[in-house]
Amino acid sequence: MDKQLVTNTIHEAGLDDFSQVTIRDIAKLSKQLENLSGEKFIHLEMGVPGLKPSEIGTEAEIEALKNNCAQTYPPNDGIPAIKQAASRFVKAFIDLDIDPLCCMPTTGSMQGTFAVFTTLKIARPEKDTVLFIHPGFPVQTTQCEVIGLKTLGIDIYNYRGEKLIQKLEETLKNGKINSIVYSNPNNPSWVCFTDEELKGIGELATKYDVIILEDLAYFAMDFRQDLSHPFQAPFQVSVGKYTENYIISISGSKAFSYAGQRIGVTCISNKLYHTKLKTIEERFQVSEFGAFMANRILYTLSSGVTHSTQYAMAAMMNAASDGKYNFLKDVKVYGERAKFMKEILLKNNFYLVYDNDLGKPLADGFYFTTQYPGMTAVELTKELMFYGVSVFPLNTMGSLQQGVRICTSFFHDNLRDAFAERISNFAKDHPIK
Repeated sequence: MDKQLVTNTIHEAGLDDFSQVTIRDIAKLSKQLENLSGEKFIHLEMGVPGLKPSEIGTEAEIEALKNNCAQTYPPNDGIPAIKQAASRFVKAFIDLDIDPLCCMPTTGSMQGTFAVFTTLKIARPEKDTVLFIHPGFPVQTTQCEVIGLKTLGIDIYNYRGEKLIQKLEETLKNGKINSIVYSNPNNPSWVCFTDEELKGIGELATKYDVIILEDLAYFAMDFRQDLSHPFQAPFQVSVGKYTENYIISISGSKAFSYAGQRIGVTCISNKLYHTKLKTIEERFQVSEFGAFMANRILYTLSSGVTHSTQYAMAAMMNAASDGKYNFLKDVKVYGERAKFMKEILLKNNFYLVYDNDLGKPLADGFYFTTQYPGMTAVELTKELMFYGVSVFPLNTMGSLQQGVRICTSFFHDNLRDAFAERISNFAKDHPIK
């Protein structure tokens, strides 16, 4: 890219200091540079699905609209079809028994986490802190800030296995933690917690009475094993096997490529759903945790999820549970892209930041993390702009490591040669000292 053009555009956008940059800032800046230069950027910054949505979902939604679902409001906690489909899906792919009543659609998983945090803020005022296992989705931390919850974080870079459990317990002893939040596979490192780690986390949740919010946005996308067969092992691992203090968040965006319709499902353990809390009963005349979240929090946030979209999600979940729709087959292309990009980067002096999974090679998937010797995360993010490559720095995701996140969603085969050339040019212009 023309160096002066990039420098001037960054300055005019008020982004000279990349330490405060957001994903949206980088996406907007790269689009501006595309328009000004006529050169296409390689967009690796946005965690947005890049695949065509399943026709099973779109056809079900069209049929629901033809049947006039748009003329009525949906129930706050979801139509029966999606509640039953979600319950069955969880049994088919996680091997957990969650009653349909306890499964609620939300306007994307983001609304689900916001609803959970809001419920915790009101229902458990004596516990005012959310503990994040970092790195993670930065918007969830922002949600807590908006609500007024305090946050703490643990970077898994130095804490895996028993070390992770010990570190979590040290933090839980302060008595102020209401929940622990993590994604599995992890965004952005793509490490995957093991059954042993989840067992330890679950036992701590029970011991210290905290709720585990398990974000499964990248459902079963640990491609090192085949998790695509319903009702048979291996299953997607979950903390739900080891505690009753859990909430699982399943997104329609990544696994089903249905991001634009904003649909997710929040599944609350049967016991937690029916847990009675005096704090909410006195103020809202609703005593159960799940009923409060559905009929007070979700009701006031959006009064339900778009009616037709619920039919789409229900259809996709049912087709997957029936073995008629292998949703993982569609998304394996993300892993193929990651493998190629890693090979090019490693050949040109880059290295992986989160580089192993308890001593085992990482899966190739939706995200991975990388860094270039002698640079900070902010420096690398900015410098790659001059080569038409946009990425996102790890420091904004709770990581204590220097590096950037790479997202594979918009990387198509026709970009392979350009990516290899640009990364090679970058390495030539930045010799290792």
